[in-house]
Amino acid sequence: MPGKESFNWTAEKRPIADIGQLRDRYEDVHEFVVSPDGERIAAPAVRGQDEFVISSNDDVVEGVFEKAWHLKFTPDGSLTALVRLDDEWTVAVEGKAWEERFEFAWNTKFSKDGSHIAIQVKKDNEYSLAVNGKSWERTFFSCREYALSSDGEKAAAAVQVEALPEGDIFKFLDGTWSIAVNEVPWEKKYLNVYAPVFSPDDSHVAAEVRLDICDYSVARDSETWKEKFSCLWEPVFRPDAQGIIVPAKTPGGWTLVENGRPVWDGRYVQLWRQRFSPDGRRLAAVVAPDFGRWTVAVDDVPWKTTLSDLILPPVFSPEGSKVAATGKHNDRWRILVDGDIWKEEFDMAWDPVFSPDGNFVAARVEKSGRYTFAVNGRLMKQEYERLWDPVFSPGSDRMLIRGISDGKYYRQVVPVSEL
Repeated sequence: MPGKESFNWTAEKRPIADIGQLRDRYEDVHEFVVSPDGERIAAPAVRGQDEFVISSNDDVVEGVFEKAWHLKFTPDGSLTALVRLDDEWTVAVEGKAWEERFEFAWNTKFSKDGSHIAIQVKKDNEYSLAVNGKSWERTFFSCREYALSSDGEKAAAAVQVEALPEGDIFKFLDGTWSIAVNEVPWEKKYLNVYAPVFSPDDSHVAAEVRLDICDYSVARDSETWKEKFSCLWEPVFRPDAQGIIVPAKTPGGWTLVENGRPVWDGRYVQLWRQRFSPDGRRLAAVVAPDFGRWTVAVDDVPWKTTLSDLILPPVFSPEGSKVAATGKHNDRWRILVDGDIWKEEFDMAWDPVFSPDGNFVAARVEKSGRYTFAVNGRLMKQEYERLWDPVFSPGSDRMLIRGISDGKYYRQVVPVSEL
């Protein structure tokens, strides 16, 4: 997978595509996406009735489709789309469609290096997954969430393995759901299963499972914890793959539980979205210390600043010493770093991005329909009609800006000293 080291980090502002001319060329142009290195901007474009093409910069990739949507760039820069041909759906990679077709396809995911592409599919009124153009041979009555291993060699999905006749409460209580790993379901069945996740080394799979009407637990490789809880949220593996951390509701309130036992002393009105630092030594989560008040707790110590509406998942700096989060307070979006709230407020704000050395944190924000970056609490002067998340150079001395301004898409690299 090409890393950021291979990006062009020359400090310059370069036009890539004329968006105005592109809109004039077609009947309609749908949602734009940009490549990780900023060198390409793409969108589905309508050329006529049931005639879609995929625009890339000022050109089009090969292929004409009845429909095209959900464009995504792989980590290595290939352009993918979900497309319809002859009233069937599949994936097109750089315009070349997979041979296998489906009644419907959705939820594209990639392996870490971009070499494996997975989707959820419906075929013959049953459900499964397809990876790199080949669907699972086994199908299921339903398929909800799924996870793709980092190397792409495995996929795990929440699947319904037995039919559930309408109104059959006894069959429901017996359990009809399980986790399938590379199309082979676990032997155990549950009332429901949620949020399958692979361990960092891809050797284990864990999921939240519902045991009966009121009891939930966690299963790892089909082995269920003995401990039961009245409610859980999605599990996360420790970076060493040994422990599984999950938010759990206990008689005293919500806390974090590892392998069935509480690991935080604090009890909260609510707790979820737990995240480990890159080195695995620190653990942060979104918590509600009081009803209707949200903040972040780092290693069980909540920030003093609380917001009224919500907090999005915390983001660690690469070296793990800092934590940032985006939240909403009194219907206005705010950004917090290590518990300190930036003075600016926004109509919308996205996840903060740290520079590799942790000295800079930038976030894409919207004010009055215009977009810019907030960097270390201050707004950049330049505004855009559309903007994508910032990308810092490996040396932390430059930032890549990918944005639409004055009807053109620009790729711009700015020294951080000028931010």
